[in-house]
Amino acid sequence: MSTLTSESSESKTPVASGGSLGAGASLDIRPSGIAAAWMLARREWTRFFRQKNRVVSAVVQPLLFWLMFGAGMRGSFSWTTSGQEGFFEYFLPGTIGLIVLFTAIFATISVIEDRREGFMQGVLVSPVGRWPVLVGKVVGGGGIAWAQAVMFLGLVLLFGMASPGINTVYALVLLAVMSITLCSVGMIVAWPMTSTQGFHAVMMLFLMPMWLLSGAFFPIPAISDATSIGQSILHWIMRCNPLSYSMVELRRLLYPEVVLADNVWGPSSLITWTVSLLFMIGSLVLAGWLMRGSRRADLV
Repeated sequence: MSTLTSESSESKTPVASGGSLGAGASLDIRPSGIAAAWMLARREWTRFFRQKNRVVSAVVQPLLFWLMFGAGMRGSFSWTTSGQEGFFEYFLPGTIGLIVLFTAIFATISVIEDRREGFMQGVLVSPVGRWPVLVGKVVGGGGIAWAQAVMFLGLVLLFGMASPGINTVYALVLLAVMSITLCSVGMIVAWPMTSTQGFHAVMMLFLMPMWLLSGAFFPIPAISDATSIGQSILHWIMRCNPLSYSMVELRRLLYPEVVLADNVWGPSSLITWTVSLLFMIGSLVLAGWLMRGSRRADLV
């Protein structure tokens, strides 16, 4: 009897590699949150690049929009003092923003699918906590969005629609900020959702208007004594949209020599970068708070 008791107690004693543990020591077998976040991000990349139709449609669809709207609305308005730049040049940053937005939407909608298939519940009950889920989804979806935007920007530079230079490096950094921001906003929308239909409804009601009212499709009107009430209301709505500042700065980085017309509003680079970074941080904090406090979504 004493022999069995001695063997049982010895089998329960943790032993470290290379020797026995000292008195009061314990073996930490908790998984790393960084490793879990990296695996979730890698899973997003693998799923995306295995679906060739998503890779093609995420770039081709905005490219078609840029070509069709650029050709159809050429000369529809003047947004520079020289008047030489047309709608092709103006809509180019908006097209890049549309690529990032579409990719962020498709990346975060997988949260609903993972919850329905039971994968998300398995991740949430693991010891790593909840922050790796947010980091993995944002890094995974943001990396995909950034890569696609860079591919499109490379085509633009190749065909001479914009000039490469040091501003291109700043544009890549700004695209990374936009990718993280829009993926965080997508997580905020997708996390409480129980169906993909509801996500698409919110997307059409909130995300697409946010892009349209960011100066991506038409300029932000400046306020003057001759400005009508409708134009003033539109000005303040677009001015309160944090995505507008990223669009203004991206257009400035792609066309640094362009001077905006008097009837077009554009803040300074300091303001645009400050608002863009604050929007990214605020979206991440809000998404983390929502995921940490929402228990109802875990049981769906």
